[in-house]
Amino acid sequence: VEKYRPETLDDLISHKEIISTISKFVSDNRLPHLLFYGPPGTGKTSTILAIAKQLYNLQEFSSMVLELNASDDRGIGIVRGQILTFASTRTIFKSRFKLIVLDEADAMTNDAQNALRRVMEKFTENVRFCIICNYLSKIIPALQSRCTKFRFAPLNDEQILPRLDNIIYSERISVSEEAKSTLIALGKGDMRKILNILQSTSMAFQDVNEDSVYACVGYPPKNDIKLVVKWLLNESFTPCYNNIMQLKITRGLALEDILTDINFFFHKVDLPNHIKVVIYEKLAEIEYCLSIGSHEKLQLAAMISIFQIIRSSSNFDC
Repeated sequence: VEKYRPETLDDLISHKEIISTISKFVSDNRLPHLLFYGPPGTGKTSTILAIAKQLYNLQEFSSMVLELNASDDRGIGIVRGQILTFASTRTIFKSRFKLIVLDEADAMTNDAQNALRRVMEKFTENVRFCIICNYLSKIIPALQSRCTKFRFAPLNDEQILPRLDNIIYSERISVSEEAKSTLIALGKGDMRKILNILQSTSMAFQDVNEDSVYACVGYPPKNDIKLVVKWLLNESFTPCYNNIMQLKITRGLALEDILTDINFFFHKVDLPNHIKVVIYEKLAEIEYCLSIGSHEKLQLAAMISIFQIIRSSSNFDC
């Protein structure tokens, strides 16, 4: 992931409108305070680091850029100490400003964010802030209003595939076309996640194909989901329970992942709406129970029970 992190704005593969806007800010020397938000792995940190490398040369970088991540302490003490000290010291060149990058800013306390408001206003002449977060709602409105906001959406397949092909070619890995599609589907627009799965699979298996990708991440393949659905809709309770339990043990699958894929499967199946409503409502309850630590065996029995009840009341076979 770090080896192929984009070095310049031109290397970035997505959000061309955002990149062109920021490039205009940089070329005009009128960069405002920035707020980048959106899902992980969509290029937020890479964008601001590329901007910083464009603004400052290698010798200046350490003295002109302060980067604080979620791993650093960023309570009110750091804002009043390290950030305030860095922001208040001027550069030799009055026309140039420093850059403070607050990555994973949604982990900052409200007190720290409130203390940051005055620092941003008071030292705008010689410092610019870039706040990066996954959830905009975790940033207080007062900070949002002081920044120019940019949303980094999940990457689409057309953006991911050329860069993925480039990395596969550079690393000389044998990857099938089905494996690429699977990687993109599992990544859900997160480039970092896609590359991490690719690296793990290539280290664990000689050839990267669809089965090896699923085996590496422990995610249920499509054929297994079709099998589970077939059992749910046709088998009686005990054989269905035993079959799914055996599949879970053999493949090392989590019930939560099976639930997620069953949900997508029933989106495509032609069933009466009133039956779909019952299925989704009950599956949501089971997912909630799993999220708060309920036993998987109990919830598996509950999932099978849903389809047993629907079958007995609707008299349908698939």
